[in-house]
Amino acid sequence: MSEIAATTVHEAYAFACMKCGYGWEQSYEIEHHVDVHGHAFVVYTADGERVPSPLSTPSCANCGGHVVRIMRAGRVAGVQELLRKQQMPQAAETGAKDRTVSTAATPDRHWRLSDLLHPFHRR
Repeated sequence: MSEIAATTVHEAYAFACMKCGYGWEQSYEIEHHVDVHGHAFVVYTADGERVPSPLSTPSCANCGGHVVRIMRAGRVAGVQELLRKQQMPQAAETGAKDRTVSTAATPDRHWRLSDLLHPFHRR
């Protein structure tokens, strides 16, 4: 069966698991096709591999949960940057008390749901 790729678009989404609070972001290439019978269909790829639509039934990469909030790209990265800035003064205070503090990068942390959603609360 022959098909014609009409367009390919690039989109990214941020996700937050409502079960465990894990947050992540993923970029997708979305290929819009039309088959030989004129029927439109869409193919999603992430990191070069074909994947199901992230908008249909996303599951958490951490716990496998299916109650996942989908947000625009940059939300998780924005929270990570905010938390990193908040942790820098604490690290400086700790370093002043203890001169043997390692300067190695902090490992990835497990995000709590409140960390991810806090910047979105209206005041």
